[in-house]
This record gives sequence, structure tokens and C-alpha cells, in this order.
Amino acid sequence: MSMSTKSNGNSNTATKPTPVEDVRGDNNWMAMHQRFVTEAQEREPDVVLIGDSLFANLNIANIWDKMFAPLHCLNFGIGGDQTQHVLWRCMNGEMDNMSPQVIVLCVGTNNYDNTSEETYEGIMAIVSSIRERQPSASIVIVGIPPRGRTHNKLREKIGEINLMLAKGVKDLANTHLVAIDPGLFINPYDNTINHRDMYDYLHFTAAGYEKFCEPILEEIQTLLKDFSKSGNFSDEQLS
Repeated sequence: MSMSTKSNGNSNTATKPTPVEDVRGDNNWMAMHQRFVTEAQEREPDVVLIGDSLFANLNIANIWDKMFAPLHCLNFGIGGDQTQHVLWRCMNGEMDNMSPQVIVLCVGTNNYDNTSEETYEGIMAIVSSIRERQPSASIVIVGIPPRGRTHNKLREKIGEINLMLAKGVKDLANTHLVAIDPGLFINPYDNTINHRDMYDYLHFTAAGYEKFCEPILEEIQTLLKDFSKSGNFSDEQLS
């Protein structure tokens, strides 16, 4: 069965809002969610990132303090999250009680048990949930970057999802796609990913984050450009 075809007779788990089960017994995931809800209420962000570990790990990267924090940005990334988990978080307070200018979403690489079409539908369900709660915000969907040292089925699935996103976003108002060029990370001669960009062939190194974040920051800065004219951002913050 093609990765882009739904499994017959099964509901799409990627679109069913679901909290992460506390299998370790430390209530860590729910504690992070509750912190994000509080930050949304108290911090008055202009930019919010939400997604999985590809965003979560930005908090400990130099580029966060250098480029994202000055934009009054909050990071609602949680490692391991799938689309259904981010959807639940959006529907349970993380998108409420704030008025950000830009909301950036990156999720889907962890939906191992879902087809490409199901994962795409999960991403779009999140976008719909965000739009319902933040009608005036610009929404940026980040394409899923490639993974795995050598060519593999997950890369093919990710490519299918990204193609669907490129088509689907065209019909959505004030919604933008940042397509991550696989060539930034894949060697064209042997199709490998270098550990200097992704230390475990999934998560970014400092050098990898520089490549990953450059087009994201460019899109955020473009969307904030009009807002910056009101004096809320300095030229240094947007340069």
C-alpha cells in the first residue's frame, strides 16, 4: 500500500487530539504544556514556535538567543510530539490569551505509524485549530526536513508530505510554507546526511540549525516587516 493512501477502516490518529501518555510517571509532558499555557498568558509574545524536538532543541542553541529571542518569541516545542499531540495542546490553552503576529509550526517527523496523507491531514488540522483561535495571526508551516544517514522510506514519506503541504497551503489565507531544501543537508553524490549537520541524523547541530533556521527567520522577518514600522522592533532585531 502506498504511503500516501489511508489504511482502510482505520480512523486517522494523526487528526485526533491526544495528550501524551505519562508512561515514565514524571508528568513531564503535561507540566511543559501547563508552562506554555502560562507563558502564553503572561509573556505577550509576537512570535510563537510550536512543534516537536526540532523546535524544542532550539532553546539550547546559540541561534535562539541571537536571532529568535529578540523577536519576542516563545518556543512551544516538545520532543517526540506527533501531530495529534500538538493538536491537543493547541485546543487546550496554548493558543489562547495572547495575540502573536506570527505562529510557526513544525511537526510530522514523528508520525511513524501514519501514512503521508494522514500526517498531512494532521498538520492541516493543527493549522485549522490555530486559525480558529488566532484569526489575525500569520501562520507559517515549516516543511519537514530529511532524516536518516542514507536514503530511506521515511525520507520518501517526508517528501510526499511536503508536496501535499505545498499544494494545500495555496488555498489558505495568511498561511505560508517554508520549504526546507533537502539539498541543504543531503550530499548529492551519495545521498547521505552529515553528522556535522544532524548529530544523530535527525536532530540538528549548531551548524545544522543555522541552515534550518535561515529561511524560517527570513519568512518571520518578512511577515513582521509592516509591524516593525510601528516601532515595536528595532532594525537590529530584524537584521
